[in-house]
Amino acid sequence: MIETERLSLLPLRVEYAGPMAEVLSDPGLYTFTGGEPPTVEALEARYRRQLAGPDTPDEQWLNWVVRHDGELIGYVQATVTGSTAEIAWVIGAAWQGRGFAREAAQGLVTWLRAQNVRRIVAHIHPDHTASAAVATAVGLARTDVLEDGEYLWSTADPA
Repeated sequence: MIETERLSLLPLRVEYAGPMAEVLSDPGLYTFTGGEPPTVEALEARYRRQLAGPDTPDEQWLNWVVRHDGELIGYVQATVTGSTAEIAWVIGAAWQGRGFAREAAQGLVTWLRAQNVRRIVAHIHPDHTASAAVATAVGLARTDVLEDGEYLWSTADPA
């Protein structure tokens, strides 16, 4: 578990699929990423795949749900390869605008740094200003690299 001032980041469990389906039920969450709200069954299957981990031995999938005041409000995740982590975050629509995404992402980045991850990256849609603000707050800068319609944001490469 990772603790921040207001949040607990709990390691992913299949049992979280029910409440997380509700958290992720607003179609507006998929404006920039595509897709649609998942069903409980789809989340259960996704969580089982994520918990099984990747087929690549040098890669780790790390996933947490975000809890605030006893309820789940979103998730953060990191795919770690060597000393680089690609991170992502989603906070449910009902909890947006209160700094939870920034706080959860910062908690994740701080934890990753303690695990000797040297480079942090994220992919963010050019029009997703809220995610860009979170990325900036946790020390990422937008690069000129555009992949699948999203900019690569990154900390400086390790020296």
